[in-house]
Amino acid sequence: MTPTLVRQHLPHAGSAPRVDLGARARDWSEIQERMLVPLYEAVYERLEVGPGTRVLGLGCGSGLALLMAAVRGAEVTGVECRSPERLALARERLRPEASDAPARGGARLVRETPQRAAAPYDLVTAFEPIGCTAGDSDGLAELLAGAVPLAERGTPVVLAGWGPPERCATSSVLRVAGKLADPLRSPGSWRPALRDDLEEVAHRAGLRPDGSGRVACPFGYADVDSAVRGMLSTGLFDAAIAAADQEQVDKELTEALHAHRRQDGTVWMPNVFRYLIARVR
Repeated sequence: MTPTLVRQHLPHAGSAPRVDLGARARDWSEIQERMLVPLYEAVYERLEVGPGTRVLGLGCGSGLALLMAAVRGAEVTGVECRSPERLALARERLRPEASDAPARGGARLVRETPQRAAAPYDLVTAFEPIGCTAGDSDGLAELLAGAVPLAERGTPVVLAGWGPPERCATSSVLRVAGKLADPLRSPGSWRPALRDDLEEVAHRAGLRPDGSGRVACPFGYADVDSAVRGMLSTGLFDAAIAAADQEQVDKELTEALHAHRRQDGTVWMPNVFRYLIARVR
């Protein structure tokens, strides 16, 4: 099978804070992305992803979910519209020589979303959780508009989001982002996830909801420094950094994480994530 990585360009509102994007992408790939492995596994198991499955992954990040599908034998296509740095890491991760795992194939990069596919996709995924920043579903809606025509009627489209704040220990840490970004009221500032976030996106995309699930995805880090780097790599603190400054965000984020530090120095935050299965009409 041949994994394909696709890059799209979408407009962004506001100016991004000045950060080392390469280092941030590496932190995402090495520290944070693995926290969502239980979500990927639950979806692939429920939808029986395996040999012959054609997967289109929207917001593929540095490619871990794609790799897991490819190891199952699926043919995967990834779209990463926000971060060329993450896309480069996904390309490295999906190189045939990067692992002895079967069914990996080679990676082929395409810089525009294909107008048509060689065959319809059997599964479309959008695993990057929405519902935690204002307006975070806008870019996803645009991606879905381009992806839905590449799948046949009845094809499952999986959307992911944060669970209820009371079920997510990380919510107390993310409130730092909301507090510091509030003076600018800027796009991308944190907000608590809402119950119908995923259903609203599905409705806007013309999809038919057809089941959902919740998955425990605890965030575990070796120490507070790793936790800070992992949390910053999500991009959920960008608006706070723009409103305040990096030093203040680092300080308050570190203080918030200390509440979740265990006696051995590790940081542990139980969370629940939600996924929605919707169908192409």
